[in-house]
Amino acid sequence: MNSGIDVRRLRYFLAVADTLHFGQAAEKLGIAQPPLSQQIRALEQSLGFALFHRTTRGVRLTRVGQVYLDRTRNTLARIEDDVEMARRLDLGLEGRLTVGFAGSTMFTALPKAIGRYRRMHPNVELRLREGSTAEQIPHLADGTYDVAFLRDGEVRDGLTIEPLLREPFIAVLPSRHRLARKTVIVPGDLKDEPFVLFARRMGNLAYDRIVACCEAAGFRPNIVQDAPQWPTVLQLAAAGLGVSLAPACVRKFTTSGVVFRTVRSSHWTSVDIGMPAKPDNPAAEAFLKIVRQEFARVRPCPESDGAVRDRTAVHGHGR
Repeated sequence: MNSGIDVRRLRYFLAVADTLHFGQAAEKLGIAQPPLSQQIRALEQSLGFALFHRTTRGVRLTRVGQVYLDRTRNTLARIEDDVEMARRLDLGLEGRLTVGFAGSTMFTALPKAIGRYRRMHPNVELRLREGSTAEQIPHLADGTYDVAFLRDGEVRDGLTIEPLLREPFIAVLPSRHRLARKTVIVPGDLKDEPFVLFARRMGNLAYDRIVACCEAAGFRPNIVQDAPQWPTVLQLAAAGLGVSLAPACVRKFTTSGVVFRTVRSSHWTSVDIGMPAKPDNPAAEAFLKIVRQEFARVRPCPESDGAVRDRTAVHGHGR
């Protein structure tokens, strides 16, 4: 017996078993009767047993054929289910999607995009993982993450970094700070202030862009304390340990004891999409289509000037 069964022949068998008439089955299948008879014979030879009793008065299933008919229906149903599942996977309608994100990106249009994606693709298992940009890069490189939302993403071999949004910097000040009475400041106003900021190892480019904003004003920030997340930076600023420069979206954090002030500067920070250079998860592209649509609807921040509103490609390396 040859165990390599042709699925097409199983469909032919099903048609003949349903009609118990080769002529009607051939018409239903849209083929001539002689080739159909030949295919059924070939199937029986492959199986090693007869499926039909053939007489001059008609055709009927053998006892083995009756049992095999039920199995054939189940087999074809499973094949159709498998094909449909594969089709849905290919369309990004099924499967699993692992998404990394830097904490501050959750104060942009990203949550709205995630919510919309969940509603539109309920059968995709969406896994969200928070971490600094530096922490996410290795997970993108080894395929653990399908996509990540980075704060000032770094260009690396094997990865694609897509600019998504530019944001201006704002100043984070203790509420009783001497500059709190101003509505707009310039970076030079912070020249002699102690700074609270995340460590450079958490994101080279994010750190370097803040430092560059200060250096353009003629000073290097005096960082007296580092912190792992923006909420911690805000709490430390509220405690009077220092000031900070942060992405504009950070003003959405509600923290007593701190105020946010517009910074007049052409320097900016970015939210970028990170993904493997050769992505192979269709669910990721479906997700990113929604993300791009939601970010395209975002109005420019009121703090931004013309240079900041420009969302063309972001160049550089780091977090």
